[in-house]
Amino acid sequence: MSTLADQVTQSRLADRIFDEDQLRELLGGSDARRYALVHRALKDGSLIRLKRATYMLGRRTSNDAVHPFAVAQALLPGSYISFETALAYHGWIPEAVFTTASVSPGRKTISHNTPSFGQFSFHPLALQEYQFLTSVEREKFGKLTAFVAQPLRALIDLVALRKEQWSGLDWLTQGMRIDEDRLRSLRRKDFSALRPVYRHKAANAFLHSLEEAILTIEGPAKGRPADD
Repeated sequence: MSTLADQVTQSRLADRIFDEDQLRELLGGSDARRYALVHRALKDGSLIRLKRATYMLGRRTSNDAVHPFAVAQALLPGSYISFETALAYHGWIPEAVFTTASVSPGRKTISHNTPSFGQFSFHPLALQEYQFLTSVEREKFGKLTAFVAQPLRALIDLVALRKEQWSGLDWLTQGMRIDEDRLRSLRRKDFSALRPVYRHKAANAFLHSLEEAILTIEGPAKGRPADD
């Protein structure tokens, strides 16, 4: 293990994703010395560069492995996990998702390809002011955290991104392969929470149509989502 990795392991950065400023504070010395230590650690695999000036220790065991959602949070602070990534995480879609996709607070779509964690993508959406984290929860992954959209928020984010038009439940149950029981589990409060979120007319129309369609699904409480 390199000298840099030794020092990081013995510091508060050991279980974290850290940046150049934190390395400078930990290592001290000249910039040339620090660059040499970083280069050596990257070469021997004891340090992983996620993007420019953002790092984590390499060669972790399964017990202390960093979750990709926490990596996404470090790559673009202020973003949250959504779209198919969040739907798969919540068990709403059966397919494996190979890109960790997030909603970003910025105005441009950004992507990062990391050697250890694969592809990350960040997409802006037209959202109403102060509604960015509505129906988004902060979840813990080991010693790190990430913001993850609840299922309905992730679904309507996807609708907004793709500009999908409502075409009935078949798009969800057959196209997306979402189990009808998942849709039946939605409550009125889930829909009402999202009504003030989107600037997209299509997304709001889809949200309204989905709520109306779920009212017709036969099930508990005469097929109507519970109010609580």
